[in-house]
Amino acid sequence: MQDNTSPTVVITGASSGIGLGLAQAYLERGFNVVANARTEERLAAAAKQLGNPARLLGVAGDIGRRDTAQQLVERAVERFGQVDVLINNAGIFNAKPFVEYTEDDLEQMVATNLKGFVYASQAAAKHMVARRQGHIVNITASIALQPNQQVPAALPVLIKGGINAATRALALELAPHNVKVNAVAPGIVDTPLYTPEQHGFLNGLAPAGRIATVREIADAVLYLTSADFTTGVVLPVDGGMSSGKW
Repeated sequence: MQDNTSPTVVITGASSGIGLGLAQAYLERGFNVVANARTEERLAAAAKQLGNPARLLGVAGDIGRRDTAQQLVERAVERFGQVDVLINNAGIFNAKPFVEYTEDDLEQMVATNLKGFVYASQAAAKHMVARRQGHIVNITASIALQPNQQVPAALPVLIKGGINAATRALALELAPHNVKVNAVAPGIVDTPLYTPEQHGFLNGLAPAGRIATVREIADAVLYLTSADFTTGVVLPVDGGMSSGKW
């Protein structure tokens, strides 16, 4: 069943972790959700958890490819009539000493983290500019705002930091068209990426003494996509990690 009356959000990397939590949060708010993941199998597993098939559309494909990004927007418009929100969530975070990054590490992060942001944002921005409304939210990383000696991650910082800067530049470019561009910069988040055994160390990385929940990240994104006079903001959600040395 098609629903053209409710707002529609496109979420990349939506099959697990933060992306899955975002999909659930927006479904609860009455949005139509277009979820992207690399494979049909991942999307099927996510859809089973999320339920609500009338408001959920899965689009499989590598977000580092331009045709996948274009298909996301085209299928969203075809099914639900418009795209109101794009969340560039898909990303790879690989922390290791700088000299140990391989050519494959670089290519994978550029494809998913950088090309995924560029292609999806281009496709959504064209649609939003034509409609003169929309929100783009980029999921970056607070470590790009304040590096941490205990977590060597220069390559992700390079790319996520660049997206933080591009968020502000794109916000200025699209402001005359009533399209808002913001970013949420999480610290460490409780996702399947980390085992319970790692939580003790991870909790100590934030002044707040704990890691974030997925819902806390989703709440920040929900705020930004309801704030119609807020654009060009990079919002840390990290328990104080990016506030400075502590």
